[in-house]
Amino acid sequence: MHDYDLLVVGSANADLVTAVERRPGAGETVLGSDLAVHPGGKGANQAVAAGRLGARTALLARVGDDAYGRLLLDSQRSAGVDTVGVLVGGAPTGVALITVDPSGDNSIVVAPGANSRLTPADVTAAASLFQAARVVSVQLEIPLDTVAEVVRALPADTRLVLNPSPPAPLPAEVLAACDPLVVNEHEARVILGGAGADVPEAPEDWARGLLALGPRSVVVTLGGEGALVAGPEGMARVPSVKVDAVDTTGAGDAFTAALAWRLGAGEDLESAARYAAKVGALAVTRAGAQVSYPTGAEVAAL
Repeated sequence: MHDYDLLVVGSANADLVTAVERRPGAGETVLGSDLAVHPGGKGANQAVAAGRLGARTALLARVGDDAYGRLLLDSQRSAGVDTVGVLVGGAPTGVALITVDPSGDNSIVVAPGANSRLTPADVTAAASLFQAARVVSVQLEIPLDTVAEVVRALPADTRLVLNPSPPAPLPAEVLAACDPLVVNEHEARVILGGAGADVPEAPEDWARGLLALGPRSVVVTLGGEGALVAGPEGMARVPSVKVDAVDTTGAGDAFTAALAWRLGAGEDLESAARYAAKVGALAVTRAGAQVSYPTGAEVAAL
C-alpha cells in the first residue's frame, strides 16, 4: 500500500507578478500593475494542484528561512500536501519575476535561491518518501544531478513523470526513466534541436523524435490545440477545453500534476491527458498559479 499517490520533487518559488500592456524590448522600460506575490515554483505548483484535486501528495523541495518560505509552506499545507520533505534554510527562497500581458500569456525570469541547493544527498535522505509513492514527478528548476539521483532512487514499481522545464540536454538514464516525458512546443524543439539538427514542424514528428531518445512515453502540450500523447500503443490527439484565458501562469504545472495523479490511479495515457486538459483549462481562467488551481469537484462539474 502506497502512502502517497504522488511525490513531487522540485522547485518552490515566490511568484512576483505584474500585468503589462506589452513586454518591454531591449533597453525599454514599461509600467506594470501593482505587484502581487503568490506561492509558485514548478514543484510546489504541481504539489498544490494535485493536493487540491484530492491526490495524497508529498513535496520534496527546499525553501529559505524567510517570509517567502513560510508563504510556500502555508500554501502546501492548506492544499493538504505533506511537507515533511520540505527542507528549510541554506539560501533565500527562490523568486520568479512574472509579467502577464492582456492575452494572459506570461514571461518568467527565475532566481533559483534555495532551489539550487536541493542536492542528490537530500534525495538519498528522503528514501522513505520514494518508497511510499506511486508516482514521482520532477522538473528542471532544481540541479540536473539531483534529477538524476531521483531516477536512481525510484523503486521498481514507481512511475516517473518529467517536465524538462527550463529545457536542457538530458542524460540517457533520465530519458529512459520518463513515463511520460511532458513537453510544450518550446521544450520539444530545444531537446530535439540541441545538437543543431533541423526540427520538423508537426507535433507528431516531435513525439517520434522524442521517443527515439529513450522515454517510454511522451506528452506534447499544444496550448489551445490540446495535447498529443505517444507511447507503445501509438499516438492520439487530446482536444483542448475552450475557456476565456485570464492568466496562463502555472497551467502547465496543473496539467502535469493531474496527468501524473491519474496515471498512478491506473488510467491510460490518453484518458489521463483528457482529465489533465480540463484541469489546465480551469487554471487559466483565474489569475495566479496555485491560487488558480481547481478542486476535484470543480473539474467534475466542467
